[in-house]
Amino acid sequence: MTVSAPVSAELREAAQTSKAWPFEEARKVLKRLGNGTPEKGYALFETGYGPSGLPHIGTFNEVLRTTMVRRAFEALSDIPTKLVAFSDDMDGLRKVPDNVPNQAMLAEHLGKPLTAIPDPFGKFESFAHHNNAMLREFLDRFGFDYDFRSSTEQYTSGDFDDALRNVLHNYQKIMDIMLPTLRAERAATYSPVLPVSPKSGVVLQVPVEVLDAESGMIAFEDEGERIEHCILKGGAKLQWKVDWAMRWVALGVDYEMYGKDLTDSGVQSGKIAQVLGGRKPEGLIYEMFLDEKGEKISKSKGNGLSLEEWLTYGSEESLAFYAYREPKSAKQLHIGVIPRAVDEYEQFRGNYAGQALDKKLGNPVHHIHNGDVPEQALPVSYGLLLNLVGVMGAEATEDRVWGYLGNYIEGASPDNYPQLAGLVHNALAYNRDFVAPTLKRRAPEENEAAALRELDAQLASLPDNAPAEEIQGIVYAIGKDPHYGFEQLRDWFKALYQTLLGADQGPRMGSFIALYGIENSRKLIADALALIK
Repeated sequence: MTVSAPVSAELREAAQTSKAWPFEEARKVLKRLGNGTPEKGYALFETGYGPSGLPHIGTFNEVLRTTMVRRAFEALSDIPTKLVAFSDDMDGLRKVPDNVPNQAMLAEHLGKPLTAIPDPFGKFESFAHHNNAMLREFLDRFGFDYDFRSSTEQYTSGDFDDALRNVLHNYQKIMDIMLPTLRAERAATYSPVLPVSPKSGVVLQVPVEVLDAESGMIAFEDEGERIEHCILKGGAKLQWKVDWAMRWVALGVDYEMYGKDLTDSGVQSGKIAQVLGGRKPEGLIYEMFLDEKGEKISKSKGNGLSLEEWLTYGSEESLAFYAYREPKSAKQLHIGVIPRAVDEYEQFRGNYAGQALDKKLGNPVHHIHNGDVPEQALPVSYGLLLNLVGVMGAEATEDRVWGYLGNYIEGASPDNYPQLAGLVHNALAYNRDFVAPTLKRRAPEENEAAALRELDAQLASLPDNAPAEEIQGIVYAIGKDPHYGFEQLRDWFKALYQTLLGADQGPRMGSFIALYGIENSRKLIADALALIK
């Protein structure tokens, strides 16, 4: 649990009316609590994790976005806060994941709670313990402040016993909510309570009879035999919609966001929470990510983008920036969005210091860095780095890239510009895997060749250290000169990109030439002119 750090009166006042979505969400929580500290002593934010698989980019997005709302709440109020990362590790394993070893062994344990299945990696006491450890390592890596909760520990310790009695006391009311939402075949065997078989250890999905709600006794059929069984202290778990509602009420969850695909589930769980004497938490329903074809991302299809892939080609801050933007709108998530996300993050970060407070609170970087935004601006764009590396071709190494940067940036070194050092590494990887295979320079047309010769002549008259703005002015003037026949200025820039860089899009040419060097740029022009037959 954290207690809100002191917040200036000016910031708190501005936060009251900020239209940034974390503040809008936080104000919903504050209204829910009536501006007073709840009986439990804190406002509780929750995010859930299904440990049948390893943490992924969706896990990061949900915890990050929830943390942003939590920090916004702390700017609005002095009420202490807590973020619970809840692992549903008592779920029965329904199918063997494709990306783990020892699949035959796992198949022998299908249906058992994830904490009762051996770790296929051979490192932890169970499969769930392994994946829970990966989750905590994952969250710690990004500096999240959270309280980890295990579903198995909550059930087996008896922490949920009173809540389970409450479920049994309201068993029929819960059935009345759930049965109309189910197909006839499913409704025939549905039960809110899933007993753990004393014979096989499997989480059973069978009809049950409530014998005594207060003692937790139920009856059901297990392998042809009628069993009377106590559901307390880990003797059963709940169907997940009922489990979700029970958890909201038992823990007193005030805020939890979830994906659009769970909208109907949220409605049912909200009704069940009300039956149990509580209420659904506040929350944002976010849109799902799409692949580059506009199709929903699916782990089974493998059409998504992993966290590791993003961090291979882009910065952590750019990923947070992408997660922040428009959470209620569907967005494509693929390799191609990374460079733009990096440069847009840097643009917003560069604007932050000069903005009025209300604009700062609406700037994504305020929420990415919780108001403590780094001041050092990136001296070159990621797009420019990619163009530099692309032109260098096989000669592109970190040392050579820094050599060029040294001609353009005073004091350029990895030590002086650590964030840039990371992006140099990212750019080399991105170019190697995605850009270099697609680059193809074309020969210039007759009018384009004339313009390139004029550019070469003017570059020849400049000193080596000519500023980017002066070079850009020359490029601009040539493109506007009617003598060279460009209908629009963008036609000239497109010609430069295609003939010199081998791409359809590119950087501000004045900046590129200053970075790559005048002599090297003149060699590019010579190479392009040599392609003319």
